[in-house]
Amino acid sequence: MGYVTRRVRKNDRIRYTAIYLDIKGKARSAGTFDSEREAEKAWQRAESKVAEGRVTSTKHGRQRFAEYALDTWLDNHVMEESTRQNVSYVINAHLVPEFGRMRMNEILPQHIQSWVRDCEKEGLAASSIHRMTTILSAVFASAMVNQVTFINPCKGVTLPTIGKRKFDILTPEQFSDFLNEIEGERFKLMVELDIESGLRWGELSELRLKDLDRDTGILTVSRSMVELRRKDHPTEDRFLVKDYTKNGNFRRFKLTRSLVRKILAFAMANGIRENDLLFNFPEQLPESPVPGVPDRADLGLTAPNDKGRRYRHGTTTAYTNGKCRCEYCRAAFAHYRATRRAEGKDNPRKRRSVHTDGHIPANWFRKNIWHPARERAGLPKTMTPHQLRHAHASWLLAGGADLAVVRDRLGHASVTTTELYLHTLPEADDTALEALVNIRERGGRKQSNVS
Repeated sequence: MGYVTRRVRKNDRIRYTAIYLDIKGKARSAGTFDSEREAEKAWQRAESKVAEGRVTSTKHGRQRFAEYALDTWLDNHVMEESTRQNVSYVINAHLVPEFGRMRMNEILPQHIQSWVRDCEKEGLAASSIHRMTTILSAVFASAMVNQVTFINPCKGVTLPTIGKRKFDILTPEQFSDFLNEIEGERFKLMVELDIESGLRWGELSELRLKDLDRDTGILTVSRSMVELRRKDHPTEDRFLVKDYTKNGNFRRFKLTRSLVRKILAFAMANGIRENDLLFNFPEQLPESPVPGVPDRADLGLTAPNDKGRRYRHGTTTAYTNGKCRCEYCRAAFAHYRATRRAEGKDNPRKRRSVHTDGHIPANWFRKNIWHPARERAGLPKTMTPHQLRHAHASWLLAGGADLAVVRDRLGHASVTTTELYLHTLPEADDTALEALVNIRERGGRKQSNVS
């Protein structure tokens, strides 16, 4: 129970301090007043708030944003490890530099709005600003629950408009050209399975032979893999296998018999057992291969350098002295350097190796398999591996598949997401145009009959 203490100042003026007990039973001041009656009311108000479970001390709100966001919120907030990695980056790279030294109870909506405007001026995408603000709002929502602050300064802040995303769908003709450019049976089959199943990368790279029913051709997707930085991995590893997919549910769907036969033949030829990864990382060569010497016939001379000298294309002197960076000169210099390294000259370093537990790293696949094939097929840079999932959905819907069936194959939580893939192929409007032409021709026929 609270009480009042009487204080006499140097000028003999009497003041009364209201004392109450906080939720831990510790005596705290509720303020100093001129009358004992005011002090009595003050400690009673304070203790009524304590009885309601409210913290009346402002000490919590005096902690700095960086301290609360990193040491309290991030360390204790429950989230996926891959999400934690991304959130940690946003907080350290964007939020702490702006709000880190500010006290939690001093951050107001005007500070958030000013930061949003600065992000726009820096050229950050609207979607990135929304994502960062969502994380910032989550920090303050937690602070309100823990009574560190009593407002969420993100509420009411105006954010930039996110434009509707445009889908550039891979056509069947483009995919056929692209598939022909994929090098290696393993990766060709991997891409073919992805276009027929619409699997996410983490699901595709974690597939094992036991997930495929040989008799029915039904594929069960019940696990996924995520790549993490070592410091964000629970055991400081790189790959984390989760016993569930993105939405926490498993799904089952059929593959064509021709694809099932290809998968089984590939598994048998490579000695893949039931629990083995269907697509494991290929064995790495101990030494880098020495590139071949480019054909120098009729390549001509380089442009004059700063001294007016010209050199024959496809030579090391054209690369070093002529500063030419054409494919022939770069190939000649690469051959020269690789030959010297192979002979142990120039203090050669060992070939960089990819650290993996058997899973194929997404970045390695994009750099060494996907992008070279995409360039040879003449596809734009926007065509990423995830586009195969978009193409799978669009092809099914364009072919007349039921919307709910496509949703279940893709593992979407809502059919609204699946609807985004309706009418995304270039020929999707052909039916509408045909109907328009028919109506217009009917009007033309009527006019000719009148005349």
